Amino acid sequence: MTTMTSSFKLRSLADVEAFEKTPLSQRNLPQSTYEAIKRSAERYPKSPAIMFFLQGTAYEKTVEYSYQNFLGKLHQTANMLQDLGLGPKDTVSYILPNLPQSYLALYGGEAAGIANPINPLLEAETIADIMRAAQTKVLITLAPFPKTNIWEKIASIADSVPSLTTILQVDIAQYLGFKKLVVQAMRLTQKQPSLKVKVLDFDKTLAQYPQESLTSKRQFVASDIASYFHTGGTTGTPKLALHSHANEVFDSWVVASSIEMAAQKRNYLGLPLFHNYGAIAIGLGSFSAGACVVIGTPQGFRGEGVMPNLWKILAHYRCNTLGAVPTVYKNLLNLPIEGYDLSHLELTICGAAALPVELAKQFKEKTGLSILEGYGLTESTSVSSVNPPFGESKVGSVGLRFPYQEMRTAFLDGDKVARFCEVNETGIIVIRGPNVFPGYKESFQNKGVFVDSADGKGLWLNTGDLGYQDEDGYFWLTGREKELIIRGGHNIDPRQIEEPMHRHPAVALAAAVARPDAQVGELPVVYVELKPGKEASEAELLSFAEKTIGERAAIPKQIYIVPQMPLTDVGKLAKLPLIHAQIEEVFKESLMRVEGVESVEVQASSDKRLGRVAHVEVRAKAGVEGEGLEPPCHQALAHYAIHYDLKITP
Repeated sequence: MTTMTSSFKLRSLADVEAFEKTPLSQRNLPQSTYEAIKRSAERYPKSPAIMFFLQGTAYEKTVEYSYQNFLGKLHQTANMLQDLGLGPKDTVSYILPNLPQSYLALYGGEAAGIANPINPLLEAETIADIMRAAQTKVLITLAPFPKTNIWEKIASIADSVPSLTTILQVDIAQYLGFKKLVVQAMRLTQKQPSLKVKVLDFDKTLAQYPQESLTSKRQFVASDIASYFHTGGTTGTPKLALHSHANEVFDSWVVASSIEMAAQKRNYLGLPLFHNYGAIAIGLGSFSAGACVVIGTPQGFRGEGVMPNLWKILAHYRCNTLGAVPTVYKNLLNLPIEGYDLSHLELTICGAAALPVELAKQFKEKTGLSILEGYGLTESTSVSSVNPPFGESKVGSVGLRFPYQEMRTAFLDGDKVARFCEVNETGIIVIRGPNVFPGYKESFQNKGVFVDSADGKGLWLNTGDLGYQDEDGYFWLTGREKELIIRGGHNIDPRQIEEPMHRHPAVALAAAVARPDAQVGELPVVYVELKPGKEASEAELLSFAEKTIGERAAIPKQIYIVPQMPLTDVGKLAKLPLIHAQIEEVFKESLMRVEGVESVEVQASSDKRLGRVAHVEVRAKAGVEGEGLEPPCHQALAHYAIHYDLKITP
């Protein structure tokens, strides 16, 4: 029986290069994500593929799927979708929290057609935009349920998606036992919307279909498109990144091989399943190796009772791997660890956002575990590098590249690589290999995404991330081009400010951003979230910054203490709201100095074409003509390289 498991001890770049001496073509990788899961189900039919618990306060109540059962459910899902009209080039979207059905929607969807995960926290109209762009034929989403508004959002936009024919509802109440009667009674009191599309129960409909095999007898080609993952961060309408079956099979295999995600091991999932890391690196990585995914509540780390009980949960399920973001590790530091058997916990991995060096040091002192920081992006399928599990973990770096995937730093000249960087020389990180996506669904969005190289071996993915590679082959990120603070032509890396600030005993998180300045373009400021029970004044923190930040130009001009940092839906620290707040503050201050101005309202935002934009409304003092205020107001704002529109009200 064939298997694609071929792990190795990742200790150094030499191990990566030695592993690559066997050609990738001889690694016997499957042609599809479906085949990858099928191989594990044939090899480990009775082993657990998924364990799920609904509530963090009742984590012992487990729903378990063996590999045999999971494959059967995948067959049923794909067969159901095919019967509903889904072909290999048609799209099934899913808008779900973390549930076993989410993996069925993703990989059953890829077995029948193209799967499109969508963030449930997006606004209804943005969801509609994504579904229209994906030309969604079938949607899998939640049935009405207390404390969620997913169904309400879907009902409001379903008829505005012309391609949509069917909605399949997943009922979380099935996991509640006798309490599901309360939910069912609640639904009887609610008026259900009248929709043009057909609405069916996911699990009841699925049960009508055969579980032995794919009735379509589909013959997969590795280059077939498997999924559309929406991306674009916090600015503008998300773009749809194409992932081929080959992309997802390779990336999940190389992750599993490099960190020994072997059969029978258990990997905890607390990150969302609309994001590539939970879906592919943890999910398909585990499934391709015969390992088990422990799904901790529909809300992941945000589920009620999860974070206070996380050490207990990891001990109870004897998890081997925990993948999280810095905010989760920050919270774990504040929880007692004594009395829990965590001897099975082998790896703690961090991605999605830069890990503060001080946080990593404190975590190792408390647990004995190094947090292995990695790096990846949707356009490279999921993960591209990681600190070696069996070698030196360099805190602050994102580790070594994965095998069979080239990763370099380069100077770019338009759409070409002008030259590659020397050791320790900062440039743009570029990636080339079987994990690099074929592009975005809309071809016009691919401008600048790929750059040419003189070696004639294919295009490189321009990640837009700045970094360097050290003499041992480790990569270090120095920020994104757009995140650099440029003070009078001098580039300041935000981490020059953030890392020293994290060494202050009261600081939990620090985020440095640019403040617009009329004289030098931008000045650095820093936002700080304090640790629970700790106190510090802005003056004290500023004095600390002046003593610990090595470069004078990087010393922040102001420090803002906030109760909680803004976060994205996947737990990343969201700097854009902080950048917008600085624009709003500066514009207000500038305009309030104009004679005749009574009040100012500013709303900063991001525009796909113009970049940062400010919408400004000025109210004049009594007796002052609006037309007279217009020239001095324009003059006050003209010093800032920010687009704005101005409205003056008498």
